[in-house]
Amino acid sequence: MRRLTIAGTAAALTAGGVAAVLLTGGLPAAEGSSTPTATGSTPAPTADITRQTLVDKESHDGTLGYGDTAALTTRLSGTVTYLPAAGATISRGGALYRLDNDPVLLLYGALPAYRNLAPGVEGADVLQFERNLWALGHRGFTVDDEYTSATASAVEDWQDDLGLPETGTIALGRIVYAAGPIRVAARSADPGAAVQPGAELLTTSATTRYATVELDVDDQRLAKKGAKVDVTLPDGKTVTGKITALEATVEEAENPGQEDTTTIAVTVGFDRTPEGLDDAAVEVQFVSAQRENVLTVPVDALLALAEGGYGLQLVDGSTTRVVAVRTGLFADGRVEVTGDGLAEGMKVGVPA
Repeated sequence: MRRLTIAGTAAALTAGGVAAVLLTGGLPAAEGSSTPTATGSTPAPTADITRQTLVDKESHDGTLGYGDTAALTTRLSGTVTYLPAAGATISRGGALYRLDNDPVLLLYGALPAYRNLAPGVEGADVLQFERNLWALGHRGFTVDDEYTSATASAVEDWQDDLGLPETGTIALGRIVYAAGPIRVAARSADPGAAVQPGAELLTTSATTRYATVELDVDDQRLAKKGAKVDVTLPDGKTVTGKITALEATVEEAENPGQEDTTTIAVTVGFDRTPEGLDDAAVEVQFVSAQRENVLTVPVDALLALAEGGYGLQLVDGSTTRVVAVRTGLFADGRVEVTGDGLAEGMKVGVPA
C-alpha cells in the first residue's frame, strides 16, 4: 500500500538557510530571545507570519465503488423473459426479473420471504408484506400481522395491475425483500434461458458509491467514525467525504510462529456522490494532526542555527534580525513557530 505524508520535515531545509544565518554576522541569543542578533539589508523575498489552523494530512490508497455484490437466485422455474440492464436501480414494487413473462418483485424488509401468504396466515412476515402493499397504494385492509380476506382483496387488485392471475395469495418466490433499493451489478443469465430453483440470475449491490480503505492497525488513529476526509478522484478533483463505518479484520498467519495480521476497513460516504465513475482507484487523505490558531511561516523561512535549533530572519523595513524559534507541526509547506516577540503580520526572510 502506498503512503504519502503531506507534512514537511526539518530535513528539507536547504544549505541556503544556514548561509543566511552566517551572512548576518552573528548568532542569535538563547532560544526564544527577542533580542536583535544581527542586522543587514532587507532580504528578498519575504513572507508574512500568519495565524491559522494548521492541518497535517496522511494519504492512503482506496477504492471507489458500490461495495460487495450479492447473488440473486430464483425460487421458481421457467424461461427468463426479462432481466434489467447492469447499472439499473430497482425500487419497491419493481420487477427484478420475469419468468414466463410474470414478474418477480422487490419489496422492502429485513425478513426474507419463506412461505406462501394466504388468508388465515399470521406472523411478522404478514406485517412486513402488508406494510409494502399499503406503501404501493393498495388499501382497504388493516396493516397488522393477520392476512385476512381484506388483505386478499387488495392483493387481487395489485395482481391485476401487474398482469398476474388474481389469486389473492402470494406464492413463495414471487417477492424478494431487500433493505431498500438495489442496483444491478451484472446479469448472471441471458433472456431465453430455462432455469430451475436455485439458479443465479443477477448480482446486486448498494445503489450509492462509497470509498473503502484498508489501514494497518498502527494507523487506526487516523480513522474516527464521523470524521471528514478528502478523496482525490482519478481526474484530479477532490471531494469531501465522511467516515461512516469501521471494521477490524484479522487474517491468520500462514505459518506457525508468525503473527496474525489485523487491518481496519474504513468506509467513506459522500453527501454528494461523485458522478461518472463506477469503480476507480482513489486517494483518501486523513487528518493526522491539527493545530488551531497558531503562528506559521513557510518551511523555507526556517534557518538552521550553528549551535542547533532553528531561527527566523525578521524584517522591519530595511532592518533585519535573527531570532531563535521553536517549531511545532509541519504541514502543507508551512510550520508552526513560537518565540519571544513573534506576532501575526511580521515579515520574515525566505532564503532563495
